[in-house]
Amino acid sequence: MVALEQAVAGPLCTRHLADMGADVVKIERPEGDFARRYDTVVRGQSAYFVWLNRGKRSIALDLGAPADRATLDRLLGRADVLVHNLGPGSLERLGLGWEGLHQRWPRLVSVGISGYGTDGPYRDRKAYDLLLQAESGVMWVTGTPDQPVKVGISIGDISAGVYAFAATLAALRQRDADGQGRRVEISILDCLAEWMMAPAYHEMYAGAAPPRAGMRHNMIVPYGPYRCGDGQVTLGIQNEGQWARFCELVLLRPELMADPRFATNELRVGNRAELEAIVEEIFASQERSEIERSLTAADVPFGALNSVADLVAHPQLAARGRWVDIVTPGGAVRALVPPFDDATDTRMAAVPALDEHGAAIRGELS
Repeated sequence: MVALEQAVAGPLCTRHLADMGADVVKIERPEGDFARRYDTVVRGQSAYFVWLNRGKRSIALDLGAPADRATLDRLLGRADVLVHNLGPGSLERLGLGWEGLHQRWPRLVSVGISGYGTDGPYRDRKAYDLLLQAESGVMWVTGTPDQPVKVGISIGDISAGVYAFAATLAALRQRDADGQGRRVEISILDCLAEWMMAPAYHEMYAGAAPPRAGMRHNMIVPYGPYRCGDGQVTLGIQNEGQWARFCELVLLRPELMADPRFATNELRVGNRAELEAIVEEIFASQERSEIERSLTAADVPFGALNSVADLVAHPQLAARGRWVDIVTPGGAVRALVPPFDDATDTRMAAVPALDEHGAAIRGELS
């Protein structure tokens, strides 16, 4: 598998494939993937790069140089998949547009990730995660009533990487059936628009998108963190059975079940302020541990509002053996076992240094 990739979306796709056992050859510029230089927090290395690039082999190529371009062509000639997320038009300028690729290597699967797609008036725009979160409306529904905010992780790039991963596997299955390579095109805007469809349906059919609700849910109530005597408890009440048990066994206010203001989720959303004030008034005299015992006994979903430090030390991850050590050029670091580990023989190999495998790969091609 050849990866003409940078930053997040392409590398996430190919790292998942590498974890599944694919031989991913990462093509880097002579100066390296720019994500290598985001920061130096992981033993002198970038957090994003270490996260996204284990299990790959790195070769540095100057694709403007004839010899290096010939090396790329030889790699493509023996590859099953090309994954690319370079800037708009980059592959075409290299003479590697789909038509030419398919003519030369008809079994090759080409997976392209872009910001806005390969046609339309926005096709040539530069696309970074922040820009796509804004463009897609994600930021419009995220934040407080007074202030939209960015999601704290690269949700657009991550969504595109995961869709590209799934589409690559599907294209390979199709090729197994008919022997023909496929062109797969993933647009970050398309991915985020898909994820925005619940708010979009409210806009299209109710006349307005759900309002921003901060840490609370904008379409379900009660759902989110609620203050109690010594902190807060995060509730996740999704259906009427949970609502009934919450009223009867946790709030000890069974009459709220039939209260005309709160009888359905839609009514509870419409009367959010009144209901949430009642919940927090009752919770104010109780400690979180007491409330959590009641929620557990009532089988009502809840969780903690964890910090990143809490996540790293999460007892469930530890109990299930989700952390392992991997090799990096800067030394061993902890890494999470990928979420699909039960479905395949997971291979969590080393993070490569720039051009670490260049000589070996050239030797294989000679």
